[in-house]
Amino acid sequence: MFKINENYLKLPGSYLFSTIAKKVNAYQNANPDKEIIRLGIGDVTLPLSPVVIDTLHSAVDEMAHKETFKGYAPDLGYEFLRNAIADFDYKRRGADINADEIFVSDGAKSDSGNIGDIFSVDNKIAVCDPVYPVYVDTNAMAGRTGDYLPDLGKWSNVIYMPCTAETNFAPDLPKETPDIIYLCFPNNPTGSTITKSELQRWVDYANKVGAVIIYDAAYEAYITEEDVPHTIYECEGARTCAIELRSFSKNAGFTGTRLGFTVIPKDLKSGDVMLHSLWARRHGTKFNGAPYIIQKAGAAIYTEEGQKQTKEQIAYYMNNAKTILTGLKEAGYTVSGGVNAPYIWLKTPDKMTSWEFFDYLLENANVVGTPGSGFGPSGEGYFRLTAFGSYENTVRALDRIKAL
Repeated sequence: MFKINENYLKLPGSYLFSTIAKKVNAYQNANPDKEIIRLGIGDVTLPLSPVVIDTLHSAVDEMAHKETFKGYAPDLGYEFLRNAIADFDYKRRGADINADEIFVSDGAKSDSGNIGDIFSVDNKIAVCDPVYPVYVDTNAMAGRTGDYLPDLGKWSNVIYMPCTAETNFAPDLPKETPDIIYLCFPNNPTGSTITKSELQRWVDYANKVGAVIIYDAAYEAYITEEDVPHTIYECEGARTCAIELRSFSKNAGFTGTRLGFTVIPKDLKSGDVMLHSLWARRHGTKFNGAPYIIQKAGAAIYTEEGQKQTKEQIAYYMNNAKTILTGLKEAGYTVSGGVNAPYIWLKTPDKMTSWEFFDYLLENANVVGTPGSGFGPSGEGYFRLTAFGSYENTVRALDRIKAL
């Protein structure tokens, strides 16, 4: 008889945002007259920029002619996109990353889950707490996390690095030595950041203990402060210890078109084995490449017009973030984030749990957010709102919350 991967049976409940969707749908079905404003999931709402749309149309037309038709994409992605990424995202920031160290994919979420394929099940992971759930859940599926301890809301074989108000929602170096360290800055869910010198400390630590950092930079386009690094490769020594994940979803609105990339420098090795080679083997075997038309659209955002239009969209969302941040402070909430990231992290009032506040907002303000406890035990007592809604809905949501 066939056997299943029993690690899946250890997972508690469903994926966080699936659980939220079920609760919201149940409420909407019971209250069809209520208009719900959704500031929970980090999905963009502005349409794709004109230069992206024009490029998509042009690329589709190319697919209609024998001379310009494209089939399977190259394993790493098309050179026109990888060269644009290398030049714009790395070389102009003084980061030594080459085009052949960039692997184009269908998104950072996929890569953050799939990257574990090249690592032994015996590796011990360290994660920020609270944390984007995909990091922990996919390692649980692979069998790295031990057993789930429901009373603690933790896994037995995971090193949790608390990110609390006392630490400005950034982690301290772990007391127990990990093999794989997950870092995400600007952070999802807290919106926090660290300075270049603070990130350098992590790079030095990883090189010292022989750990690898998986660095999620999906929100780097939202950075506004000067001393916040846009890539881990701004730090000396990062080429020998860090893998970086990037996404086109939040900076260019590709949540529905799907595009991202992973950077693995050729200097990153386990003994004599390059992780670059392992990921290239995995990538070529299990992935057939992002569509040509999507990669062409991705390259369009690196043009002068593409950058102008992309920055306008980011400014729109960050204005929403400022509106939420200011409005919640005026209403007496303890709140952070929203400066270098499109997420606002607030302390729940009246000692409510995260899910109690979720229900309270949904039922009394018809506003949806994300319970902090869904991101880890240190997220209990906190709540995340996103700035990805329309400005009109953002203002209306704040008015409703203030009226409670």
